Amino acid sequence: MEENPLYENAKQRAFRLLAVRARSEKELRSRLKEMGYDESVVSGVTTRLRELKYLDDESFARGWARNLAVNRLLGNGRIEASLREKGIPRELIEQVINEVREELSEREALMALLRKKAKNGTVKMDYKDKIKLARSLMGKGFSPDLIFTTLRTTKEEFVDEGE
Repeated sequence: MEENPLYENAKQRAFRLLAVRARSEKELRSRLKEMGYDESVVSGVTTRLRELKYLDDESFARGWARNLAVNRLLGNGRIEASLREKGIPRELIEQVINEVREELSEREALMALLRKKAKNGTVKMDYKDKIKLARSLMGKGFSPDLIFTTLRTTKEEFVDEGE
């Protein structure tokens, strides 16, 4: 198949896509199919890229999870959803989240996000503001239990009740 000009063209496109950022196999397959390549060409390209170690879902998942957890300060729920969307198997998702959380726990990420939102000062918040903050944090993938527990135990650090 390596003599096939369509295969070579698809492989070059795949290299360009991977040069922009790492991708999961599902993502790359999907993009190549969107570009009009048939399944046999896409399979040949992804097989070859796996052999060359340019396509490695485990390595991709680890890097993607780390970026979301440490750099973007997202909760486990959002990280899991993002990896699932990219075609990563559930067992691998659990493994990489656990590895990443050894570096920065979910609670530490939540605290860092709260500090960032509070801009290293206190924030006057009424009931509506607290609800908006909690919704925002849930949208970032943190569980309601973790959010409310953290807000309750660290309230004086981030919230000035004005009382």
